[in-house]
Amino acid sequence: MTQVVVVTSGKGGVGKTTSTAALGAALAQGGANVVVVDFDVGLRNLDLVMGAERRVVFDLVNVVQGDAKLAQALIRDKRLPNLSLLAASQTRDKDALTAEGVERIIGELREKFDWVLCDSPAGIERGATLAMRHADAAVVVTNAEVSSVRDSDRIIGLLDSKTEKAEKGGHMPKHLLLTRYDAGRAARGEMLKVEDVLEILSIPLLGIIPESQEVLRASNLGAPVTLANPASAPARAYAEAAKRLMGEQIQVTMPMAESRGIFGKLFGRRAVA
Repeated sequence: MTQVVVVTSGKGGVGKTTSTAALGAALAQGGANVVVVDFDVGLRNLDLVMGAERRVVFDLVNVVQGDAKLAQALIRDKRLPNLSLLAASQTRDKDALTAEGVERIIGELREKFDWVLCDSPAGIERGATLAMRHADAAVVVTNAEVSSVRDSDRIIGLLDSKTEKAEKGGHMPKHLLLTRYDAGRAARGEMLKVEDVLEILSIPLLGIIPESQEVLRASNLGAPVTLANPASAPARAYAEAAKRLMGEQIQVTMPMAESRGIFGKLFGRRAVA
């Protein structure tokens, strides 16, 4: 049975698009047939992270407005044939999307794929509500900062009120993905601790993605981090999160603070030399 999952956040810059790409690639690596859909009309970025920006001919708006068929707009990943992308328009605004058009496209995607990951624009405006409208579940992406967590709490409220599932009296499963987490900063009180975020938002923890330059490097290379460097800490964390999304019971790996002791510094220097 196809799962439509909205990847959403209340605040921009938390790693939502990179998370959509990484989770989509990890699910595809596990053998599922996956499509990632960019709903951020006007600020198209998912195609860049996927390394497909030069292959976009038709986009989400073209399909919604009937200028192209879905099959013409879908871009199959060259590294994983069971991973596809439906890009957003870079030249139109979010008003170009219609509720009827989005419903039709989601229905068509359900017939073709096992997983449909919808990369939502940040915030609570029209594009975000359309992205979450037909979702079966949600991944709420947040950083361990007060403003990000507060905005995520608002998004959780929308998921419980503005989705088709919620309006029919159903329960919308929500999963917390904590990104750019630095255990050292959390220990020093410079960001919220994991337990603080969980207490505020009160939704299950899908995964903790540690702060790492590997995520930025992968994005600049045009590849999800789970493909660019599968052995890296963020790639392993995303791979585990994808397995939990599929229902596997895996304990969340807690990122460790880097050692500040004299032995840590000495061995750190030796390793770099």
